[in-house]
Amino acid sequence: MAIKSITLPDIGNYENTPVIEVLISPGDRVEKEDSLITLESDKATMEIPSPYSGEIKKVLVKMDDTVNQGDLIAEIDAEEESEAPAEKASEEAPTQEAEEPQAEPEKPAQAPVEEKVSEPAAPAAPPAQAPVNRQGAGAKFHASPSVRLFARKLGVDLANVTGSGPKGRIVQEDVEGAIKKVMEGVAKGGAATGAGIPPLPEIDFSQFGEIEERPLSRIKKLSGRHLSTAWLNIPHVTQFDETDITELEAFRKSLKPRAEKAGIKMTPLVFVLKALAHVLREFPNMNASLAPDGENLIVKKYINLGVAVDTPNGLVVPVVRDVDQKGIFELSEELMAISARARDGKLTGEDLTGGTFSVSSLGGIGGTQFTPIVNGPEVGILGVSKASMQPVWNGSEFVPRLMLPLALSYDHRVIDGAEGARFMTTLSRTLTDLRELML
Repeated sequence: MAIKSITLPDIGNYENTPVIEVLISPGDRVEKEDSLITLESDKATMEIPSPYSGEIKKVLVKMDDTVNQGDLIAEIDAEEESEAPAEKASEEAPTQEAEEPQAEPEKPAQAPVEEKVSEPAAPAAPPAQAPVNRQGAGAKFHASPSVRLFARKLGVDLANVTGSGPKGRIVQEDVEGAIKKVMEGVAKGGAATGAGIPPLPEIDFSQFGEIEERPLSRIKKLSGRHLSTAWLNIPHVTQFDETDITELEAFRKSLKPRAEKAGIKMTPLVFVLKALAHVLREFPNMNASLAPDGENLIVKKYINLGVAVDTPNGLVVPVVRDVDQKGIFELSEELMAISARARDGKLTGEDLTGGTFSVSSLGGIGGTQFTPIVNGPEVGILGVSKASMQPVWNGSEFVPRLMLPLALSYDHRVIDGAEGARFMTTLSRTLTDLRELML
């Protein structure tokens, strides 16, 4: 046994990350890989595991502290490796974001901010009186850097905003709600309010029958704000098509024995990612972002594809990097791993950043078409639905072909209809004949 210091490991490109949960106390017994604290970035929450088994002697961080790589978290009377248990069941590790809102049923007051957006959504629980800082007069309000930036751009003093997030943290909805209250006050005074989007009416649904109010998971709250921002700020166009993947599916099935031997599940989505990376090289405008000034296009020379993953707590979009430089088997293995981390709530900040284009696949569930929302600041997203066998006219007769429905949504400020149609046609041709990948 020896006293060892536990420091914050590399968590990606994040600084001053807030501590939103401390899971240990002095005297607690922990095993290696047990979660010690939970951090909250703009993109996700992260649980920091213990590198040792043993007894916690000191806890050196507390709620609402901000930490950086190398900062001390705790001191532990660590067991020698030989004394540690052979393996630890990970079921005790607290599961991510969804638990946070449920553990805080009442969030009466506190301050500031969240991420970049301009949607006029109403706050979750707007206070009737002036906001009170939970920590007392002159105390520091709590908000993520992106929310602080958002507030500064709009000229909102966060000291006057009440937080509705976990532990009274200020989220973007709170800032928007503060602005909305000011605008409503101006409107009542007779001044013009501009072209704001009117809120939905508040209705007491209990007057019609029994109801139950359930908190949204934290992932759904975050993704909901981001999707609202994208929908309000990006002029969407969606291009639909169907592509013949009969030969692709035959090739995929021929590879199944090799894949199973390697312990890999090879899905049609992997081929879509590979074809998409190939076509993005030909259409660089689709692998870009509009500069904040709206006057320039930032074209990315790398191809990192975000893949929407359905998890018990909501939709997340981890990023598969350098797709154009990887083979089918390597992509299959990586997609399996990152999808498993997403469902287990083990994604890191790096897993969720750096995407250049996104894919949302409902092929394993069903449906014929849908309109995906562009994952700004990207300019395009591909929706993939369930393939079905259809009769296709070949010039002399109808033949059965496996057809895959695709839906391409794009930012019309960057991509015009003709370019969007050419992109979809090229992608369809590549999926129909994978020999295109060699050209």
